[in-house]
Amino acid sequence: MTERENPFVWFDFGGVLSPPLAELFSTYETKTGITPAALQAAMQAVGDDLGAHPLAPIELAQITEREWGSRLREHLAAADPDLDLSRARLETFGEQWFDGIVVNSAMASALRGLKAYGHRVGVLSNNVVEWEPYWRAIIEPAGPLDALVDSCLVGARKPDEQIFAIAEKVAGVDASQCILIDDLAQNVDAARRRGWQAIHFRSNGQAASELSRLTGIPAVL
Repeated sequence: MTERENPFVWFDFGGVLSPPLAELFSTYETKTGITPAALQAAMQAVGDDLGAHPLAPIELAQITEREWGSRLREHLAAADPDLDLSRARLETFGEQWFDGIVVNSAMASALRGLKAYGHRVGVLSNNVVEWEPYWRAIIEPAGPLDALVDSCLVGARKPDEQIFAIAEKVAGVDASQCILIDDLAQNVDAARRRGWQAIHFRSNGQAASELSRLTGIPAVL
């Protein structure tokens, strides 16, 4: 089988190559004292102010991290005036959010295994311009990527169809030659509507097993 015949495998970052999102929110609470519920409500409020999905403005680089963090601070303070925000570096959110976070070693191993068997791999992520140095450092153990499609760089975000079309062009393959591994059902559903194969990541073992079935290579964890 040639490289062009092998499917191109796209990994999500948050929740697949990183620890689960619930764990990230819990870790942030330990760092700052802000509960996941309070932080998520503030994110929703920022999105509502801008008439968008909670994270769309920053993941599409429509506002800066500093402006977004400042808006978060205002909403958190308004929702709970007694909340101590002194430990939260909201205006430089990414640096604190990712501090101490390590790669999901099982998925990093799966990515390296795919490369060893001649598959091309990439990251297809909704992410933030200012956060790239931090998440890039986290996934470094996974090894080199063949492609990166990042919402903040291409002006489209999952689950919008446009970002999948962009990824196909970047990889130089048809939709049917793409596999997405993502922890969010709406992104998986959108990829499948586009004609991709997709794995809804729920655990390392489950995702590795499905990946092995789709690619024909042994599950590597």
